[in-house]
Amino acid sequence: MTLHGTVEELAWESAFFGLRSAIVRLRPEAPLLSHADFACWQRVQVKLDASQTQALDALQQLGFQLVEGEIDLSVRVPAQGRDPGAEVAGLADIPALRQMAADIFVQSRFRAPWYPPDASGRFYAQWIENAVKGEFDHQCLLFRRDNGDISGFVSMRQLNAQEARIGLLAGRGMGDKLMLTACHWARLRQLTVVRVATQLGNTPALKRYIDSGANVASTALWLYR
Repeated sequence: MTLHGTVEELAWESAFFGLRSAIVRLRPEAPLLSHADFACWQRVQVKLDASQTQALDALQQLGFQLVEGEIDLSVRVPAQGRDPGAEVAGLADIPALRQMAADIFVQSRFRAPWYPPDASGRFYAQWIENAVKGEFDHQCLLFRRDNGDISGFVSMRQLNAQEARIGLLAGRGMGDKLMLTACHWARLRQLTVVRVATQLGNTPALKRYIDSGANVASTALWLYR
C-alpha cells in the first residue's frame, strides 16, 4: 500500500523537547509519502485509526514503530446532578500541581527512547500549569485534604457547543468524584458530552471511566519514526 499525506511541523513540541518534530496527516488526495519526506526531522509522529491495518503495515515499511495505543471515550452528561464541591485552581497551586503531574504521568508516549527520560513528567507538568492559566485547557479543578494539600485534580476544555474534554485527571481513590466534577463543569455550560482519552494499557483508568458511564468512541495507534 502507498501512503499519501503531508508532514507538518510541531513547533511547540520541537521547542519544548529540543527535538525537531513533525506529524504526518494522512490524506488520500495529498502527495505520495517516501523516506525523503522524513529525513530532516528528528522525530516524526503519526496518529492512526486502529482499524487502518494496511496503513499500519505501510508506515512500518517506512520505518515507523508502534509506540502506544489510545482509547477515546465519551460519557453523556446527566441533565441533573450534584455539585461535588471542587475549587478552581489558582496560580498559587501551580507548583504543587506541577509536581503531582510530573510524578504521576511518567509513562506516556513521550517516553524514552523516543524522548529524554524526564520528558513525560515535564510535559504533563507544563500541561497542568497551562490549564490553571486557561491556556489550551480552560480550567483546572481540584480537591484538598484537611491539611490543605491537593488530593486530586481534573483539567477541562470546552470543545464546541455540545462537548467538553478532560485533559488530565489524577487522584488516588478519587476517580468517581473527579468524573462527577467533570460532568458538573460541563453541565454548568449546558454541554451534553464529556470526552476523555487514555492509554490502551491503562486498565485502572479504563475501568474508572466505564464505571462512570463512558463508552468507547474510537481507538487509535501512535507511531514514531
